[in-house]
Amino acid sequence: MRLFWSLAATLMSEHAAVVEGTIMNGRCLRLGGKFLALVDYRRSGLVVKLSKDRVEALVASGVGRPFAPAGRIFKDWVSVPTPDRRRWLSLLREAV
Repeated sequence: MRLFWSLAATLMSEHAAVVEGTIMNGRCLRLGGKFLALVDYRRSGLVVKLSKDRVEALVASGVGRPFAPAGRIFKDWVSVPTPDRRRWLSLLREAV
């Protein structure tokens, strides 16, 4: 979680529209009022909203996993469970 919030601070300093918010009873990042990313929802690591094609590519490569809270897959969201500063920051920037 520390890694995520450190990266979140970097992202918020780069983009005034990225702000802290809430989702599913936890903290997240939002962009223009919409969900952008969260960390460690039920040990999911980084969860970030990207295009459906990008999510599919990350899942196919083994980097990401489908994000499916309560069993329903969110097609535009991917879980990246392994903490990796460079990768997570890159995905967060891509999401913006």
